[in-house]
Amino acid sequence: MDFKRSKELRVKAHDLIPGGCHTYAKGDDQYPELSPGFIVRGQGSHVWDVDGNEFIEFGQGNRSVGLGHAFPAVIQAVQAVLSNGANYSRPAAIEVEAAETFLGMVPNADMVKFCKDGSDATTAALKLARAYTGRDMVACCRDQPFFATNDWFIGTTPLDAGIPESIKALTLTFGFNDLEGVQRLFAEHPNRIAAIIMEAAKYADPAPGFLQAVKELCHSNGALFILDEMITGFRWHNGGAQAYYDFEPDLSCWGKALSNGFSVSALAGKRKYMELGGIKHSSERVFLLSTTHGAETHGLAAAIANMQVYRREPVIETLYQRGERLKNEGTQIIARHGLSQHVQIQGKPCCMVYTTLDQNRQPSQSMRSLFLQETIRRGVLVGSMVVSYSHSDEDINRCLEAMDGALAVYRKALENGVENYLVGRPSLPVYRKYNFKCDNS
Repeated sequence: MDFKRSKELRVKAHDLIPGGCHTYAKGDDQYPELSPGFIVRGQGSHVWDVDGNEFIEFGQGNRSVGLGHAFPAVIQAVQAVLSNGANYSRPAAIEVEAAETFLGMVPNADMVKFCKDGSDATTAALKLARAYTGRDMVACCRDQPFFATNDWFIGTTPLDAGIPESIKALTLTFGFNDLEGVQRLFAEHPNRIAAIIMEAAKYADPAPGFLQAVKELCHSNGALFILDEMITGFRWHNGGAQAYYDFEPDLSCWGKALSNGFSVSALAGKRKYMELGGIKHSSERVFLLSTTHGAETHGLAAAIANMQVYRREPVIETLYQRGERLKNEGTQIIARHGLSQHVQIQGKPCCMVYTTLDQNRQPSQSMRSLFLQETIRRGVLVGSMVVSYSHSDEDINRCLEAMDGALAVYRKALENGVENYLVGRPSLPVYRKYNFKCDNS
């Protein structure tokens, strides 16, 4: 498999773009040297790179594609509005239709405002909570990897360069399923915390009653509960994790699979909070999500079409079915290679990841890179094990075959040293302080 054109473009990309791309999770430091550097086309579950190599892709645009690349119903809806223009000086009628469609999917919310990325939505939710409560501190779950590119969150990670200490001091963290930890935060910072923001789940489900108990703590202490549905929305359930777990947040934030890869995100919530960003009240106004491109017609058309497919077809059921098979049979293959203590598939079938451990059973970026390298050799791009509605049984078969071949090499690398099998440098964690090798592999 040749990556000649990818290698040439990488040099140019790093000269023109910090990091070589516009999403850290897609960067060269996240993939092995022998990997496709640039994709030119996607169709269903398959993608083609600049060198003409074809891959079955798992991960689907960092979970932003739920139906599959270039899904016909979505593309047709986008094409139907494009010839009328994308942006006007007054609202487009499709904004109302999109809001009605979304609120029909998410009945816990009374109002919604659209924007372009998840960071805008989560940060706007915190602003709203601060405005409503008059408080300055917020708390997020430290076991969940990403909430925003904004200072309030990135200041909690090792990548905190350029963020003032005064900003970092305003964000607290707590552990997933650690109710006592949440209680402690409220006790240690009385009348300071405006909101808690978290995902309902990452890989494991929340403990029974945990979400409800955290919300009760929030309300009894005068704070709001914000649910991040960026990943869980349009994967766990048509109505998101809040429907799956029968939970009602004050505010919720959506994106990724909301519009099958097009740039649409959303802040939704109860009217008494959301209307502070409106013009029909006498309270102090909140400048809430005023984005020039937030309601581009083609993005909203994609979102509407996407949601309509979810409502009329068994999208969620298919994600679980395909993922369950991949998880069960993949785990059997791992066991057959004697690697159950080194490679594990985790998460719900609709949204899975895998772990790669070294000889000492410690997380290893080198072993991850080797696994990626060897599955890529076999025509499968499996940065995660996230399926789409377009993945077929044959796609699952080919992924399992690629895993089987890759794990045979993985086993040899554990015995003889990964450096004898991995070409080039290993991938690196996104959240690292400096650009040098800093993992333990």
